[in-house]
Amino acid sequence: MSAYVIARLHKAAKLHPDIAEYIERIPGTFEPYGGRFLVHVTPHEVLEGSWDEDVVMIGFPGVEEARAWWESDAYQEIVPLRSRHLDGDIILVPGVPEGYDATKTAAGLREFLKG
Repeated sequence: MSAYVIARLHKAAKLHPDIAEYIERIPGTFEPYGGRFLVHVTPHEVLEGSWDEDVVMIGFPGVEEARAWWESDAYQEIVPLRSRHLDGDIILVPGVPEGYDATKTAAGLREFLKG
């Protein structure tokens, strides 16, 4: 089942050469774990609520690969290039399994709500 690392980056960041180096080096850290950018600070449209931050989303084959990438020496080596200059929130979330049916989730919720 796929997994995703999602970052919400605050726009108050001051651009710095370290950020450019981080962006140059991060794709090489994905390769051993099957990761790839799905979204990388592209323009977005707010459909509900507010969202002023930038979005980065990286896809991996599974949670294990995503966690292994996050904990890898190669990635941890470049983390300070980002973290010294960009604030934000980063989460790891598993995707839904193949054939996921939201109506079954809704049915389970209805049963739960019945008490």
